[in-house]
Parts: sequence; structure tokens; C-alpha cells
Amino acid sequence: MVAMRALTLSLLALLTAAAPASAAPQKLVVAGDSYAASYQPTGPGGAGVLTTEGFADQLPALARARGYDLRLVNFGCAGATTRSFTQVSGCAPSRRAVRQPAYRGKPQLGAVEAYLRRNRGDVGVVVVSIGGNDVTACAKAANAVACVGQAAQRIEATVTSAAKRLRAAAGPDVRIVGLTYFDVILANYLSPEQSQRTLAELSVIAFKGIINPALKRAYAAGGASFVDITRASGAYTPLSQTVQTPLGTLPVAVAKVCELTWMCERRDIHPRTNGYRLMAERIAAALPRR
Repeated sequence: MVAMRALTLSLLALLTAAAPASAAPQKLVVAGDSYAASYQPTGPGGAGVLTTEGFADQLPALARARGYDLRLVNFGCAGATTRSFTQVSGCAPSRRAVRQPAYRGKPQLGAVEAYLRRNRGDVGVVVVSIGGNDVTACAKAANAVACVGQAAQRIEATVTSAAKRLRAAAGPDVRIVGLTYFDVILANYLSPEQSQRTLAELSVIAFKGIINPALKRAYAAGGASFVDITRASGAYTPLSQTVQTPLGTLPVAVAKVCELTWMCERRDIHPRTNGYRLMAERIAAALPRR
């Protein structure tokens, strides 16, 4: 009996030693602009507020199914451009993501770099959303496509440098994911003015042929994945394909941007909660299973 008990204990010890230890929680570091900071125009009277319903907040639960146990650390700053991301110190309290770690004396990129270096080995995923505010003004430019082309060159140069810096700070094993945006200019197709409809058509060319290829190359330079939110939202669907909606018969691509963002209802470029959900789903899908 004693021998049997000893054998049982020995077997249990061997099984326990062979079983893999459960992975400790890791940090999900999010950086960038108002998309990263989870902005929505859902405050009183449609005022803009920083929420906990963005892709950053929804991602940990979705990533769990792929073997990740993530704790969010969000550096997102509403209104950030590639210039402020890399050169302007701090983030005003009214623009900070909810529960953001305060940082002063450094641009957002520098603060993220410092955090990644301090927490080497504890960070599992980094997600970046930056560059959209660099091209916003092009919607009102006399030659919108030329304006986007020039902006995309600046974005690519800055994001390439930023991606390399993030990789160096995070180390070779951390998954870095770069994002693009919903093509909210498609909502201009609802305008009765032909010039606005033309702008909507041109926006598809700008995203598909200029902005997104530039961002993809930039993130690749830092060994980062690229998630094409424009494509995921159906924005590349030919405008000849239509669907019946409460607003009438619309191109599928326009109907989707109305469904996923606030642009058609409130002329606000930010995603609804379901739009952020789509972003989180696509980011999660880009993470290798563990």
C-alpha cells in the first residue's frame, strides 16, 4: 500500500512537472490618435467623449480565444498627427484615453518606447493607429488626390521611423500591428452635389492606391503586421453594387460606412461601437494562435 501511494505521488509529480505553466498576463500597448483613444460623439448633445468601447478595450476578450491574456495600457491621444506623435510632448488631459498613464516631457512615441523598454518581456502586443489626421484637410483641397499623395509621403517616412523605433524598444518577439482607417469620405456620396459624389469616388482611389500601401510599407519596415480596416469595412466594393437602406438605395460601401461610423448621422469621422468591434476582430485575427 505504501509502495502504491509512493508510485502514485511520483506519477503526479511527473505529470505536474510536464504540464505547461499557464502564461502570465501580458500588456497590450495601444498608441496613436482618437481611434486608439476610443473617441465617440456620444456625450450630451453629441459632444465628443473618450470611451471604453473602442477597439483597444474590446480586443483583450477577442484575443483570449487565440491564447492571449492581455491587460490594456492605452497611450492614445485624440487629435494626434504623425508630427505630434513623434515631436510634441505630452497629451492634454481632455484628449487622453481613459485610464491612460500620464506622460510629460516626451512625445507619445517616446513615452511608449520608454514603457516598452521598462517592461521588456511583459508586453505581448502593440497596436498603432496614426496618420489619419494628416490627410483630413485634403478633403477640402483643390486637388484632393495630389494633397493625399504628398501627405502619404510624409506619413510613410514618419511611420517607417516610428515602426523601427517601436520594434527596437519592444524586442523581436512582440507582435506589432499597424492600422488604417474607415473611408468616411464615402459618406459624401449622400450629398446632392456632384462634386461631393466625385470626392467620395476619389477617396476609394486614395485609400486603395496611396494611403494604405504607404502605411503597409511603413509598418513592414518595423516588422509589423498591417490590418486594412478600409478593406474590412467593404469600402473597396464597387459603387455600382447597391443595397436598400432606411436612407434609400445606396452603394454597399456607403451603407457600410453609415453603419460602422458616425459620419452619415453626425458628420463625425469616428467609428460606432460596432465599428470599433470590427477593428478589434480584425486585429485579433492578425495575431498568431498560441
